Amino acid sequence: MRLDKFLKVSRIIKRRTVAKELCNAGKVSVNGRTAKAGTEVKEGDIISIDRGDLYLEVEVLSTPETAPASRAGEMYRLIKKEKRSLDSLF
Repeated sequence: MRLDKFLKVSRIIKRRTVAKELCNAGKVSVNGRTAKAGTEVKEGDIISIDRGDLYLEVEVLSTPETAPASRAGEMYRLIKKEKRSLDSLF
């Protein structure tokens, strides 16, 4: 499954266009390598997202084409979630 689609279907990121923008800006990596929106993800991959104010690291558990909101959280395991103050970034 494409990275941008996974991020949207799993509801880690609400809109696919936002996922694409983060990927294009170099803010998303898969297994430690900067990833494009079309990068294929599979079970066991580690996805890192750095939005500036929030850093997420998740492990892909499944990649169904669709998932209801109630089951989206079952698609990944949260490894790390770090909220950052925007003041500390500058």
